[in-house]
Amino acid sequence: MPALLALPRHKALAAMSSMPAPAELFDQLCSHARQTGLLRSVVGLLEWDERTKLPPAGGDYRAEQVAFLAGEIHRRQIDPVRGEWLATLADSPLAADPDSDAGAIIRLMRRDYQRETKLPQELVEELSRLSVRGQQIWAEARGADDFAMFLPVLDQTLALKREQASALGYDATPYDPLLDEFEPGETTANVARVLEGLRDALAPLVDQIVGSDRGPQSDVLQRDFPEDAQEAFGIEAAAAIGFDFNAGRLDRTVHPFCSTSGPRDVRLTTRYRRNDFGDAFFSILHEAGHGLYEQGLPAEQFGLPLGEATSLGIHESQSRMWENQVARSRAFWQSMLPRAAARFPALADAGVDEFYGAVNAVAPSLIRVDADEVTYNLHICIRFDLERQLIEGRLAARDLPDAWRAAYESYLGVTPPNDAQGVLQDVHWSGGAFGYFPTYALGNLYAAQFFAQAERDLGDLPTMFARGEFAPLLEWLRANIHRHGRRYSAAQLAERITGKPLSHADWLGQCTAKYSELYRL
Repeated sequence: MPALLALPRHKALAAMSSMPAPAELFDQLCSHARQTGLLRSVVGLLEWDERTKLPPAGGDYRAEQVAFLAGEIHRRQIDPVRGEWLATLADSPLAADPDSDAGAIIRLMRRDYQRETKLPQELVEELSRLSVRGQQIWAEARGADDFAMFLPVLDQTLALKREQASALGYDATPYDPLLDEFEPGETTANVARVLEGLRDALAPLVDQIVGSDRGPQSDVLQRDFPEDAQEAFGIEAAAAIGFDFNAGRLDRTVHPFCSTSGPRDVRLTTRYRRNDFGDAFFSILHEAGHGLYEQGLPAEQFGLPLGEATSLGIHESQSRMWENQVARSRAFWQSMLPRAAARFPALADAGVDEFYGAVNAVAPSLIRVDADEVTYNLHICIRFDLERQLIEGRLAARDLPDAWRAAYESYLGVTPPNDAQGVLQDVHWSGGAFGYFPTYALGNLYAAQFFAQAERDLGDLPTMFARGEFAPLLEWLRANIHRHGRRYSAAQLAERITGKPLSHADWLGQCTAKYSELYRL
């Protein structure tokens, strides 16, 4: 056991307070952070277990376990001695280059410290406790199609999130500090500008596609696909693109997610429907994209900022790239369809063009995770608008189902027949993840921009995919994104890699070219 964890707290602090030379002080800071990372990894494992294996009756105690650990982590993060270390190191030669390993660690840890010290201990613990219970109540409410069952915990969560925003402070909107938790340095105003521009540019393409009667059919995806075979093929495909199952695994859950419990322990989850090939397969490839990012972060930096992802927008860029730019390409299925047919007799007569068209069929739909590549961002625009209104107090939680239905009618021309397929479909709000949803759309745009640059740098990616060669793209992502951890912000990464700021231009260009061919526009 590391020495500091073995000491009683008052002795540990006394041992830390003498302020040694900067290099030694930096080592102590990193050791302390790595120990905190151990606690975070335990929380990650408990949360994975809660959403995959925990018996229903264990929920209340699990909430207390997570709340206790969250409180202990927070105490370590806001320890005044840690603040003294950071203040001293910020003025030392180690911080002279803000992008060096030491400089980036000091800069980012100081930012984290300044944020965390604004949050009351009781609030941190209660948010963690309610997150666990909220997700359990959400799962019950979703299964029962009963929004009224979920409403009380949603109201409690909103009250706590507004309290969190107030504690962190903001100028324009309480949504800003919540967004910053997932997309550091980003603002609500800028995200609104980006998404509104995307929505306006996307509308004509959606209208053309929906109005076309010459598009592909998706019937081939609704044949008989036994769940065990889906799982085996999902594992085969995830391994083919580079996910290391010696350092990861795949399990079942209600709502797919990826969880990291250590530098060599990355958990993927999905759900299966026997007569829907795409539901599980594309969620596995999506979560594997997250997992590849986690497995590509420097293991020796685990617990430190350089061993963490830049932002959720960048995280989503990795998952969406493997899901869409790769796994929905014709070239991907040139190499993978024969392997799928070997697993599924129902695909014995399926051709590559038919299958490629099926996995790219466009139709306005009710469920975000089932949405096609083109209309997916409209689902995100709806959630971004609604959760801002909830946090800002312009929409009461009790009125959310009606607002949800109205938004779906307006944006997508579809009406949810019930709340299970409407406002209760996503887990995020039950866990307090307000500010998370826009990162999906940002991720789509970053993915397209990065993929376009990868093609310029690597050459003919489709030919590689058709041969089953995915390592060149993964190595490019490792070199340009994964190895940096949080060293650069999302905006800085976009500029460094592509030479331009985030834009919807590459995403719109790729989709227009692809779907103009598929729908003969």
